[in-house]
Amino acid sequence: MPARSLLTRLHAGDEEAVRAVGEALPALAPLVDAVARAIAAGGRLLYLGAGTSGRLAAADAAEWPPTFGTAPSRAVALVAGGARALSRAVEGAEDDRAAGAAAIRAARAGERDVVVGVSASGRTPFVLAGLAEARRRGAATALLTSGRGARARVDHLVLLDTGPERIAGSTRMKAGAAARMALTLLSSAAMIRAGRAPGGRMLDLVPTSAKLRARAVRLVVEATGVTPARASRALGRHGYVVRAAIADLGGRT
Repeated sequence: MPARSLLTRLHAGDEEAVRAVGEALPALAPLVDAVARAIAAGGRLLYLGAGTSGRLAAADAAEWPPTFGTAPSRAVALVAGGARALSRAVEGAEDDRAAGAAAIRAARAGERDVVVGVSASGRTPFVLAGLAEARRRGAATALLTSGRGARARVDHLVLLDTGPERIAGSTRMKAGAAARMALTLLSSAAMIRAGRAPGGRMLDLVPTSAKLRARAVRLVVEATGVTPARASRALGRHGYVVRAAIADLGGRT
């Protein structure tokens, strides 16, 4: 098959992933509210995952501090095999039920937290054992999966019905794309509901680079109408805390 035709066929799977996420929005919405409530009450979002699912969850959790100004402890990914599994496969890690439960205990999951398992098949032992332990400890629980037969005991089941993969069994494709979209929607919507992105703006971003410092200046200019130079001076006075700079210049957040 010519490369162009092959890409067209593979990309059709991406479109199926988008449809699957759209169909799952009614199930995702209550989970968004649960996470928003947890964050507002001082709780955390704890992800559980293995392999591709774990790496996708870790990537989403890593985006919280720079995007929403949260402490790294507010969104944490517990990945089968530990930190090594973020860059390479760790054989057998996904089958370790004891490790899944131990990860939840080590994280001290409790009543204020929401634990979201991410498993393409819905049968990953590490994830299911972790969810069972989280439920025992009083945390709210959810499973994000493409497995139609998933039967985990959780408060929220989000089925991303992506169907068979173009490369049989390669869940990094449609299932992975759908999971990535769903995780981004979950965290973004929850933070908006929790007041961390008023007006669709990242007012709590942490400007750790020149690009983000320039964005902070633009945010202050948009909110107050002052010149970029004045916005920059205000940000400098307040350690580049955008909300503080806006308030200093008489703006509202």
